[in-house]
Amino acid sequence: MANLEEIVSQKTQSDTQWKLERQAERENVSSMQDASITEITSNSEAYARYLDMQGDNPTYSAGNIALVMLQDPEATQFGTRDRWNTLGRSVPDAEVGKGVKIFARTAFSKGTILTDAYDIRQTQGRSVKENQLQNGSKEMEDALTTLLNYSVAPVTIDKELDGPALYDEAQIELVINPNYDDNVSFAHIAAEVAHSRFHAKGANRNYDRAECELDAQSVSYILCRRFGIDRELPDVSGVAALYDGWEPQERRQALDCVQDMSKQIGGSIERDITPQQRSRAPMRRATR
Repeated sequence: MANLEEIVSQKTQSDTQWKLERQAERENVSSMQDASITEITSNSEAYARYLDMQGDNPTYSAGNIALVMLQDPEATQFGTRDRWNTLGRSVPDAEVGKGVKIFARTAFSKGTILTDAYDIRQTQGRSVKENQLQNGSKEMEDALTTLLNYSVAPVTIDKELDGPALYDEAQIELVINPNYDDNVSFAHIAAEVAHSRFHAKGANRNYDRAECELDAQSVSYILCRRFGIDRELPDVSGVAALYDGWEPQERRQALDCVQDMSKQIGGSIERDITPQQRSRAPMRRATR
């Protein structure tokens, strides 16, 4: 006769031990994330590296970018095995288990779990498609249209404006000078659209252009990198002073705000410039 009491007792102990190990692992990864976020917002070189990584991985949170940067300094583009599969790539058996830990949302709840992510160099398969916006193209025109639609302030034209774009917080309007190349206009408009959203038509009484400048330029840089538009790196020399005295959670929330804005705008642009695929074949007409 089986000793069910012993079996149940062993299972309970095993389950408890598993939960304790998973909790310890989660706390360790969370500490790693805090440390990396603090480094990114305290070191100009780390912040510049973060912007490149965020631009190359626009759908991932700042916290996950920070985790990958800490665990795999050579990483460029990364994803879970499922994500790589959707892109036509796979993780070879030899690389399975050699990835890095990131937080991922579960399929059936709002919580997160730890999962493995792999850099593109650990995968094989189809080349990853890249969206490249070219001056004078229909795609660039569509992208600029979408970008301007994200301005919460009215948009006006001023050909005498000293620069491609400026958000005027006093007049609450976004002023555009059309006499610039598309790529230059895109980069400047993206930053000024970000300012308009930070200001929120004056609803954000704590808005200060100087304090928001790095965030606005970061949104612009991430979008430009996502769509292959050359622009210079923002002035990141003051990042340590900007975040001085902030707790890791506050730093992460600030970076997530930049990531969320660039993700929303970039996602809309990508949908608008990507040809839509037919979901089903057209119905054939009946023949007589």
